[in-house]
Amino acid sequence: MPNPKSTAQIAGHPIHPMLIPFPIAGFVGTFLVDIALKSSGDEFWYRMGLWLLGAALVFAALAAVAGLIDVLGDIQIRNLNDAWLHAGGNVTAVVLELINLYLRYKDGATSAAGIGFWLSLFTVLILLFTGWKGWEMVYKHHVGVSDLRQ
Repeated sequence: MPNPKSTAQIAGHPIHPMLIPFPIAGFVGTFLVDIALKSSGDEFWYRMGLWLLGAALVFAALAAVAGLIDVLGDIQIRNLNDAWLHAGGNVTAVVLELINLYLRYKDGATSAAGIGFWLSLFTVLILLFTGWKGWEMVYKHHVGVSDLRQ
């Protein structure tokens, strides 16, 4: 049986794994600048976190579209429990970060140093789980891995 195929691809290269480093870096970076904000009180870190979080959410949306195309395009992927755990966890992380962005925008640096910090931390913990599930899909189930041998 052939490997589960990524249907969102460019020249045979899956798009989803090309996009995911950006929201991961943005969400983790937001958590790191929240730590800097809490320790220094310098509002520069609040502004940095707001921009990082906004950019990460844009890339998360793009990655989600590519991932959804992959799930809808191959029944083998849809049949993987790991795929649904990966997707569900990432949707949860994005919803938390949308709430985080809204609260930061509405309430300013006090939100980023308070509830924003905790939302960022929970998101990073979720990303550890969903990253694990994503790599299991590649290494264990060979999702998006070319069947061609050289």
